[in-house]
Amino acid sequence: MSKKSRSKLWFLVHSWLALPIWFFVLIVCVTGTLAVVSQEIVWLANPDVRASKPSDDAELLTFGELLAAINKAEPEISVRSLTRPDESHFAITARVNYPDGSSPTLYVNPYTGAIQGVSPQFDFRQFTRALHGWWLVPFTNGFSWGWYLVSLLGLPMLASLVTGLVVYKRFWKGFFKPRLRFNQGARIFWGDFHRLSGIWSIWFIAVISITGVWFLIQAILFDNHVTISTEGVPPVVAREDVPSTADGRPAPWIAIDEAGRIAIDKIPSLDISSVFLPANAYSHIFVEGRGWYPLMYQTAGVNPYNGEVEYSRLLGDRSKLEFVTESMRPLHTGDFGGIWVKMIWFGFGLLLSMMVLSGMLIWSKRTVQATAAALKRPARKTQPAALARTETSEVTP
Repeated sequence: MSKKSRSKLWFLVHSWLALPIWFFVLIVCVTGTLAVVSQEIVWLANPDVRASKPSDDAELLTFGELLAAINKAEPEISVRSLTRPDESHFAITARVNYPDGSSPTLYVNPYTGAIQGVSPQFDFRQFTRALHGWWLVPFTNGFSWGWYLVSLLGLPMLASLVTGLVVYKRFWKGFFKPRLRFNQGARIFWGDFHRLSGIWSIWFIAVISITGVWFLIQAILFDNHVTISTEGVPPVVAREDVPSTADGRPAPWIAIDEAGRIAIDKIPSLDISSVFLPANAYSHIFVEGRGWYPLMYQTAGVNPYNGEVEYSRLLGDRSKLEFVTESMRPLHTGDFGGIWVKMIWFGFGLLLSMMVLSGMLIWSKRTVQATAAALKRPARKTQPAALARTETSEVTP
């Protein structure tokens, strides 16, 4: 075998070995696309997740009214937190503790306060996100190798975006004169589709690849015990500042609606979506919600005895680096602007998945054709040699 033939053979082996990588990238893209709308899929499948209105004029209950309704229905449980989802058609989620030590999450109707069901420990939403994010590889000591494997894809994805823009000259013409030829064969169609999808998805590919690279950096920093956080030490109520009743027990907390009102008076931009009740006599009531910047939450800690706001974590408290890095996750998942932002992320995620599929089809067809040509070439070379030997034998006396 000549040196040139050996090079072609190794190139074919290299091309076929890329097949698992193509499938891996395709599965990551498809599962990520499903993860964007996984909560909506759960809503369709499970009636307990829905915020059903008892009447057209029904109004949303406050967090205090919801807490009272839960305690009335289940007096033995201790409510840890209440969270109101961004979309009003979802039920309230309440994290609770039972006397037996279990800590489930309950679905609570935001209009009636009725407990509608218990969230599974591992539902479809958690499954798709775990499959997409770290391939279900467990976290044992730091980030799992599945997380590293998936987040590493951000590097070649970013490189493919840059090289694609370099290879396709004047790519911006695709915005004004898109070309998608249907009647010139599958190879032409998928080639046009791949280029056109890439042009229209430039911004989305950039967002997904850059945020994916950040997830890789985040894992490396965490596993090497490096932090960039400026949050500081969590606040606690000093033992001597905890008031007690006549029988020596800690005094009752202020109402959570009152804590929310105090926090909003102090931080007018705070739109409360979650309330975290004190875990013990020395903890604060924490309220959390988005402000003018939808990619990041603001938090306030209210002393449950005197009603003072003794802790706050606002947008301005972040460093410039934190402001960027804390925006990465919602940008990657599209979970920051309600159903319409999710649908945009889902649509472009589907387009990205189809672009990977089209690239795989183009690659596989070229590889199959090259392999078939390589297998036929030796036969073509031996045929003239055999014919020459036959002619020689016929003229030799």
